[in-house]
Amino acid sequence: ATGALADGARVAGSGIVEPASEVIDIGSALSGLVTDVRVAPGDRVEKGQPLFLVDARSARAQLTEANASIQEARAAIVEAQTAQKTASTQLALYEGLSDPAAVSRSEIIRVEGEADAAKSRLSVARARLNAAQARAGSVRTEIERLTIRAPISGEILAVNVRPGEFVATQGGGKGAPFMQMGETNPLHIRVDIDENEAARVKLGAPAIVSPRGAADLRVEASFIRVEPQVVPKRSLTNSAAERVDVRVLQVIYALPQDNANTGGDEAFRVGQQIDAFIPAAGAADNAGE
Repeated sequence: ATGALADGARVAGSGIVEPASEVIDIGSALSGLVTDVRVAPGDRVEKGQPLFLVDARSARAQLTEANASIQEARAAIVEAQTAQKTASTQLALYEGLSDPAAVSRSEIIRVEGEADAAKSRLSVARARLNAAQARAGSVRTEIERLTIRAPISGEILAVNVRPGEFVATQGGGKGAPFMQMGETNPLHIRVDIDENEAARVKLGAPAIVSPRGAADLRVEASFIRVEPQVVPKRSLTNSAAERVDVRVLQVIYALPQDNANTGGDEAFRVGQQIDAFIPAAGAADNAGE
């Protein structure tokens, strides 16, 4: 089947190997010094797995302060509740006396004032507790954000950060992302088709692809999708006859996951250029359209 496809009417295009998820540039939500790097290029990671850690000492100190404020507010609540209970008990005792003259009016007013003051202190202490708990929750979220985790399961493609380096939210050092990763099982191929040839492509049909420089290795790649936009050509082959002032239709194909059918796991790598041959639409196909 592979030979038949390669020998029939076809449209040629150049492409580049990419992860099925496309390449994901890993960034950091917060700036700081990198304290630990947990992965290396080629590692497989699971979603949520830590990739690298940013210094969280300042945030942990703030969390300690917030927890201390929580304990202080809880102690103030207990004190206010005790004072309020004491004043209420005293008032109940005075109200239960059979002789109204046994307690002076000024004493009753004093105890009522203590009850009201305790009630006010209780409200303030509860408000302080809520504020301290909210602050602790905010700091815990910040600490969690200082652990950079994998957004998906996949393979680490590049690591551009080292322990001791400073990372900023604007991007990695020298404009490079801190890390790059993607789902490489399966690998996809993004094929550029000259807009002048795009109408001839038989969409949905498998393509025959070969690594650049290894034309004898032909692999059948299955159709995945076609990008909705025709875009300026960005993937260059460095051929002397290549035109760069063209727009291209990008068609995505998937390589087979079985390495035996792709010439081994060394045949195709992320970022590698390939040559693709896609079946051309016949007269019957065009008439049907």
